[in-house]
Amino acid sequence: MSATEGSTSFENITYEVKGSTAYITMNRPKVMNALNRKTVEELNAAFHTAKDDATVKGVILTGVGEKAFIAGADIAELSAIDGEQAGEFSERGQETLLFIETLGKPVIAAVNGFALGGGCETAMACTIRIATENARFGQPEVKLGIIPGYGGTQRLPRLVGKGRALQLILTGDLIDAHEAHRIGLVNEVVSAGDLISRCEAILKQIAANAPVAIRYSIDAVNEGVETNIASGLKLEAKYFALAAGTEDRKEGTSAFVQKRAPQFQGR
Repeated sequence: MSATEGSTSFENITYEVKGSTAYITMNRPKVMNALNRKTVEELNAAFHTAKDDATVKGVILTGVGEKAFIAGADIAELSAIDGEQAGEFSERGQETLLFIETLGKPVIAAVNGFALGGGCETAMACTIRIATENARFGQPEVKLGIIPGYGGTQRLPRLVGKGRALQLILTGDLIDAHEAHRIGLVNEVVSAGDLISRCEAILKQIAANAPVAIRYSIDAVNEGVETNIASGLKLEAKYFALAAGTEDRKEGTSAFVQKRAPQFQGR
């Protein structure tokens, strides 16, 4: 096993690095990969590992099996907690998903089935979402007497617009992969057999570019969508200047002039 390849043991997820990609797989098939406290903690730990590993250039997040990416929160656990505990559960999940969203490395959600409630929210925190034909999305929390608690009321309208988001949240309806693609919730729909290979191809394409520029691009977009256009343009100029001051910029422009492939070092 090389220094850049290996696996880390968890109870409810699997974590494996192959080449420059970390593969994080939800592994609770008996409950359709539902999220409980333990799983959220492991997910948080796995993404911290991916962030700290300089050999990892991108992450693919998926679920074991063909039925579910993440079917939502663990209802058995949720039914046993009070309001205060639920608030803590929500905040911890939000912290984990915000960490995923701001990882500074591309994270692709390979949605291989149901992505409901917390599962849909987890997918939305990822940089890119690729779904199989049998994927289903929804925020059905109102059917349980609660509301989305892992960022669904915030990320969904940012992705699909206020009206569509409210319709999905208030009805609790599920939509298929093609409708999710039509409204902008997912980037692409592929066959189940092509799901991981398509995610790998996208990450390979991204990994050929300057790592620092990738990180700054993610930061500029994430911060910019939270503000007005004038403030967003100032953010862009700030990150543009930071990127322009890197060794990678010198290498990238030199390689272009010399008509050769750049050798980025991430600095």
